[in-house]
Amino acid sequence: MDMVTTNLQQQRQITEQLRREAAIKRILVSKAVEDIMKYITEHEQEDYLLVGFSSQKSNPFRERSYCTIF
Repeated sequence: MDMVTTNLQQQRQITEQLRREAAIKRILVSKAVEDIMKYITEHEQEDYLLVGFSSQKSNPFRERSYCTIF
C-alpha cells in the first residue's frame, strides 16, 4: 500500500507542476525577439565585447605581467 501512496503523491506533484507551467504568461517568439533586439540596441554602448575597454588597465581580463628573477 505504501507504493500506491508514493505513486499518488508523485502524480499530484506532477499535476501541480503542470498547473504552474500552464499558468505562465506566454508571448509570441516574434515579440520576444523584438524585445531582445531592442534591449541589445539600447545597451550596445555598455557592452565591452562590442566597444572594448577605454584603457588596458580597466580590462579585468587582461593578461597580467609577472616579474621573474633569475
